[in-house]
Amino acid sequence: MKILLVDDHPIFLEGLKNLLILRGLDVVGTARNGWEAIDQAGISAPDVILMDIIMPGCDGLTATRIIKARHPGIKVVMLTMSETDEDLFAAIKNGAFGYLLKTEDADRLLMLLEGLMRGEVPLSQGLAVRVLDEFAQRTPPSGSCAQGAHADSHLTSRQIQVLTLVAQGLTYKEIGTKLFLTERTIKYHMGEIIERLHLENRRQAIDYARGMKFI
Repeated sequence: MKILLVDDHPIFLEGLKNLLILRGLDVVGTARNGWEAIDQAGISAPDVILMDIIMPGCDGLTATRIIKARHPGIKVVMLTMSETDEDLFAAIKNGAFGYLLKTEDADRLLMLLEGLMRGEVPLSQGLAVRVLDEFAQRTPPSGSCAQGAHADSHLTSRQIQVLTLVAQGLTYKEIGTKLFLTERTIKYHMGEIIERLHLENRRQAIDYARGMKFI
């Protein structure tokens, strides 16, 4: 398994490179931003890319989308400090094969990479449940009851919770504090809510919530 490492922190990048080489893995290159990663993906032809998300110039999500379009066979695994639902689901949408946190200890990281070689999806603890819950909620209802299903059945429980608090007049920052999420994550959820309900803006989403008696 040939691995390309992408991270804008030189000390972390060098440490990770040395760790993987010490454990017998083949590190074929390193990059410090998304543009370098895109170039290196074509030059070094890795099997796997461990990609940070937040980097200058071109972030990991954009780089992942471009790399997957050009090299579908490369598996991109995010390796990041971000635990937000926004980044997790955006990574999956952009083609990431897995999502790992930098807080993983070395032995578990190596175990997950070994599983990757067997086709297993590497996810840090706790993230798998969030992914399964999200996609279970996205699955359209089927059967005889499907026609009578309300549109809110396509919202996740977290999205209904966010929409309810927005309709109650709370700001994104207040909601984030209440739910222990970042303001950025709350904004992401509202964008998803508006898209799923085929609405145009937040005002319509609030009217919808009140019509459905969420408050």
